[in-house]
Amino acid sequence: MTEEQIRNVIARFSDPVLKNDFSTLGFIKNISLKGTSLSLVLGISDMDSTKLDGITDEMRKTLEAEFPNLEKIEIEFKPAILTHKNQKKSILMPDVKNTIAIASGKGGVGKSTVTVNLACALTSMGFKVGIIDADIYGPSIPLMMNLKGKPSVAKVDGKNKLVPMEQYGVEVMSIGFLMEEGTAVVWRGPMASSALKQFMGDVIWGKLDFLLFDMPPGTGDIQLTLTQTLPLTGGIIVTTPQEISLADARKGHIMFSKVNVPTIGVIENMSYYEKDDGSKDYIFGQGGGKKMSEEYNVRLLGEIPINTKIREFGDNGKPIVLAEPDSPEAQSFNSIAKKLVTEINLRNNKAKEIPSLEIEI
Repeated sequence: MTEEQIRNVIARFSDPVLKNDFSTLGFIKNISLKGTSLSLVLGISDMDSTKLDGITDEMRKTLEAEFPNLEKIEIEFKPAILTHKNQKKSILMPDVKNTIAIASGKGGVGKSTVTVNLACALTSMGFKVGIIDADIYGPSIPLMMNLKGKPSVAKVDGKNKLVPMEQYGVEVMSIGFLMEEGTAVVWRGPMASSALKQFMGDVIWGKLDFLLFDMPPGTGDIQLTLTQTLPLTGGIIVTTPQEISLADARKGHIMFSKVNVPTIGVIENMSYYEKDDGSKDYIFGQGGGKKMSEEYNVRLLGEIPINTKIREFGDNGKPIVLAEPDSPEAQSFNSIAKKLVTEINLRNNKAKEIPSLEIEI
């Protein structure tokens, strides 16, 4: 009984979402064989899949039949993510599996709140996550992640590079770390774009499953710099339910389309206020996110309610996903994180590695 023989048996089984076998997907994370005891750690796209128990039972029976000497078989599943394959990304950021822009056409819809909570939710699932605060003119990630001070510098191949700061297991880089407190960034577009490029190329990022970009509002220099510099896995559009917000959110989706960045999904923030009796007050209207997702045939990743605690914990530097992990609001973000993993895996599983293309704007 060898590891290769065990691997060949596991390869007969497929991820229920991706319909591809665990070996081909690279989802066989660990095989530990000690005497007559076998322990397996396998990746999975959807931990909530109703088929998971059936796969576990069938795999155990097959292993027992193939290897009668086994007395103990332990099978553990953990969330896993496929790598976005692109030649240009492999050169620029080889250790980052997926790059996600979190954007909207307007400000005030909660992009930064979504970014930090989504990052922490993904981290709690076992993924390695980083954040680039791409909102050069209004960086809010340092406050929301309770980070102060300046990043350290390290030499790599004779060149000085920044080391991202870390909080709650998330690597973070922001212009806010490099500016004096209380000052404003008064730069023209090219300077802001240059800073963003440095955050991608002159920072020592670790091996990350996800690098999230908290985008500024609008469809200007920063957005174009990002999409032209780094091939993104995709973008997430954050909107609120009312029509004025949707009108601007549509512009964000159209921008992504023009620069060949797929919109992974829509998140509707401030969806409703839940009263003490459990009824919901749709302060800003109802169903805007769903309407947009149907209009562009993209997934509605989730609806996040209005709650004072989300704002309070953000102001205090501890996202609600960590501060109150059992709250309905935290569960909304956790649900979005799970759907995001599934959606990205579906897209990456279908995609073939393509050469980088120059995009003219």
